[in-house]
Amino acid sequence: MSSACVPTHPENPGLARAGAASPRSTTATGRPPSPPAPPRHRRFRVESADLSASVAVFLIALPLSLGIALATGAPLQAGLVAAAVGGLVAGRLGGCPLQVSGPAAGLTVVTADLIHRYGWRTTCGITVLAGLAQLGLGCLRVARTALAVSPAVVHGMLAGIGVTIAVAQLHIVLGGNPQSSVLANVRALPAQLAHLHPAAVAMSALTLALLLGWPRIPGALGRRLRTVPAALVAVTGATATASLTGLTLPRVDLPSWSSHALAGLPEGPVLGIAAAVLTTTLVCSVQSLLGAVAVDKLVAGRTGPQSRVGRSDLDRELLGQGAANIVSGALGGLPVAGVAVRSSANVRSGAVSRNSTMLHGVLVVVAALLMVPLLDLIPLASLAALVMAVGIQMVSLHHIRTVTRHREVLVYAVTTLGVVLLGVLEGVVLGVAVAVALALHRLARTRITREEKGGVHYVHVRGQLTFLAVPRLSRALHLVPQGAHAVVELDGSFMDHAAYESLQDWRKAHTAQGGSAELTGCRAGIRSPEYGHRPEHGPRPEHRAGHGNRAGHGHRAGLTRWVGGRPADGTPVDGGPVGSGHELARGISAFQRETAPLVRDELARLAREGQRPSQLFLTCADSRLVTSMITSSGPGDLFVVRNVGNLVPLPGEENGDDSVAAAIEYAVDVLKVRSITVCGHSGCGAMQALLTSGSGEEGTTPLGRWLRHGEPSLARVADDSRPWVRLAGRAPADAVEQLCLTNVVQQLEHLRAHDSVARALAAGALELHGMYFHVGEAQAYLLGRPEGDEEGTVFEGVPGAEELRSPA
Repeated sequence: MSSACVPTHPENPGLARAGAASPRSTTATGRPPSPPAPPRHRRFRVESADLSASVAVFLIALPLSLGIALATGAPLQAGLVAAAVGGLVAGRLGGCPLQVSGPAAGLTVVTADLIHRYGWRTTCGITVLAGLAQLGLGCLRVARTALAVSPAVVHGMLAGIGVTIAVAQLHIVLGGNPQSSVLANVRALPAQLAHLHPAAVAMSALTLALLLGWPRIPGALGRRLRTVPAALVAVTGATATASLTGLTLPRVDLPSWSSHALAGLPEGPVLGIAAAVLTTTLVCSVQSLLGAVAVDKLVAGRTGPQSRVGRSDLDRELLGQGAANIVSGALGGLPVAGVAVRSSANVRSGAVSRNSTMLHGVLVVVAALLMVPLLDLIPLASLAALVMAVGIQMVSLHHIRTVTRHREVLVYAVTTLGVVLLGVLEGVVLGVAVAVALALHRLARTRITREEKGGVHYVHVRGQLTFLAVPRLSRALHLVPQGAHAVVELDGSFMDHAAYESLQDWRKAHTAQGGSAELTGCRAGIRSPEYGHRPEHGPRPEHRAGHGNRAGHGHRAGLTRWVGGRPADGTPVDGGPVGSGHELARGISAFQRETAPLVRDELARLAREGQRPSQLFLTCADSRLVTSMITSSGPGDLFVVRNVGNLVPLPGEENGDDSVAAAIEYAVDVLKVRSITVCGHSGCGAMQALLTSGSGEEGTTPLGRWLRHGEPSLARVADDSRPWVRLAGRAPADAVEQLCLTNVVQQLEHLRAHDSVARALAAGALELHGMYFHVGEAQAYLLGRPEGDEEGTVFEGVPGAEELRSPA
C-alpha cells in the first residue's frame, strides 16, 4: 500500500485524554502494572560454536606466537605467555568479546628494537609501563580519539612493519641470521645468497608452498580440508618432513620454565625509556582499537543466526589490553595487542561470546606445559617463512588502491618509508605531519570561476570557503555588473564567518542596486548555530548529493531542502503556495543539475546488472521515515515495502490485496535477500487509530479494513501471559509506544508464517530483524532478543554517538 499514515499529532503523549488507553495500562485493581522482572542469571556454559572456534584460533596462534617471538629475538616462551595472557586477560576484560589478542606481527619491529637496545628484562618492564599507560588512557575515555588517525598513516605503519619483518626473516629462511636494521639486512643479502643453507631453504619453501596452496585446493575435498588452518598445516608438514628425513638444521629450543626470565626494572636513559613506552602504547592501542572496529564489521556481515554480542566498547577494550600488557610483561611475555588473523578466524568459525577467546588461552597454556617435546621439533626456518609471509601480507594492495583513490598515497608512502628507515614512532609522526599538511592544503585550496550564460552571471565556488579565499571571492563577485542576475553556486561543505559575512555583504549591496542574487548548493540555506538564521532573500535550499556507501554519494540528496527549516506557517521561502508543483519541479531540477551527474555512473551500472539488494526493508508509509537516511543506504541496497502501520498480513488474509505477500515472495525467492527488517516508529497514526477503535470493530472503509491486520498486535499487548516489550532497558513511555513496539514483534511472527520466509529460515539463508525509530530522538533501536526469550523482548539503541546505550 502507498497511502500515507493516519494524520495525527506527532509524538502525541496525550492519547489517554482522548480515551485511548492500552488494555494493559492498568491492572484489575486500577493500579499500574509492576515493571518487568529483572533478568535471571544463567549458569556458565560454553556453546559448541565457542569451543570449535577456540580450537581453530589455537591452531593458528600456536605457530604464529612462536614465529613472532623468534622474529623479535625474545625467548620463545615469551610468545606463548603473551598468547595465553591475551586470551585469558584481554579476552575476559576487553570490550570486544570476539577479538583475539596476543603477540602481534605489528609489534615485532618495536619489540626487536627494544630487546637490542635494552635487553629482554627491561623490555618486559617497558611492556608493563605501556600497559599502565593504556589503563590511564582507558580511564580518560579517549579510545575513539585513536580512530581519528588517518587510515593512510595506519596502513603505512603496518606496511613499513611488514617490509621490515619480511626482509629480516628472509635471512633465517636462507639459513643465516638477520641484522639489526633494514638497510643492514639489504646490504647483507648478497652475501647470504652466496652461502645458502640447503636444508633451511627446502623447509622454508615447503612451508610457503603449503601455506599458499592449502587454501586453494579445489572441490568438495578442498572445502573440508580448509577447515584445518593453513599455518598449522604448513608448520606441521615442514616439521614432519624434517624429522623423517633427518635434516640437520636449527630447531625450536624451549628451555625449562624454571629458567624463564621475568620482568625487571627498566634500565637506561629516561628519555629513551619514555619514548619506548610511548611507542609501545601507541602501536598496541591503535592496532587493538582498529581491530575491534574491524571485528564489529565482520560480526555485522556474518550470515546465519546472529550472536548476541554487542558492538565493541572501545574504552573497555583499551582497559583490557592495558591489563593484559601488565600481566604479560610481568610474566616475561611479549607485548599484547589485538591480532587480525586470529580475530577474523574466531568470527568466521562462528564464535558467539568471549568464551572462545578465553578457551584459546587455556589451550595455549596446556600446549606450553605438555607439548614441549613436539614444539622442539619445529625448524626455525619454517617459523621464519611463516612470519615472512605474514609480513608480506601486511603490505596490502587493497590498502594501496584505497589510499590512491582518496589521494592520500603521499601520506602512505612517507609513513611506510619512515617506519622502514627511521623506526615506528618516527614514521608515524612523519605520516601524521604529512596528513595534517595535506588536510590544510585541501582546506585552503578553493577554486573560484565566473562565467556568463544567457545573461545570467554564474560564480562557482569549489572547495572549502574560508577567510583565505575571501579576496578571490570578492574579486569574482565585484566583476558581476550592477543590476545583473547572479547565481553563486557553493560546492563545498564548510564556510567560515569571514566568508559568510563577505558573501552576505555583497548580496545586500547587489540587490540594493537593482540586481538579483541567488545562492545554490550545499551551504546556501543551512541554518548555522553560529548565525541562528537563514540568509534573507535566498531561495529555498536545494538538493545536494553527499557521500553515500557503495556509490559514494546520495545520502544527503534532498536532505538540505528541509534541514534549513521551514517557516512556522509552512509557506516556502520563495513565497510559492504550499504543495505547489513549483516546489516539486524545483527539487527535480536541482536533482538533474547537481545530483544526477554524481549518481549517473552507479545507476548506469545498476541498470546493466539489475538490482541485487541484500535486505527487504518493510516500514510505515509515514513521511517522517526516510529509509535511505536512517539506514545510510544508497541505490540498489534496499528492497523497500511501505504501508500504513508496517503491517505484514498473515497468508491468505489480505482480502484480495496480496501486495505485501507478493513483495515478500519476490524478495526472498527471486532477489535472494539475506535479511528482512520490520521497522516501526514512534507516534504512528495507525497504532493510535487501533487503540482508539479497539479490537474487533468492523472496518467499513479501505483504511479500516486494512488496520484489521494490526489487531493481533493489539491482542498481544492485552495478553498478560506475554512479557512486556522494553525500549533500551526502560518501559515504553505510553500506550502508543507500547503498541508500536509490540507491533514490530508481532509482524515478525507473521513473517515466519509465509512459506518463502519459512523455507529460507530453515535453510539458514535468511535473518529477521526488528527495528524501531524514535522520530523525536532521531534514534534507531534494534530488537536485541528473539521472540520467546524468557528474559523478555528488548529494543536496544544502535551505537553511533558517545552517549549510546550498551546492549544488555
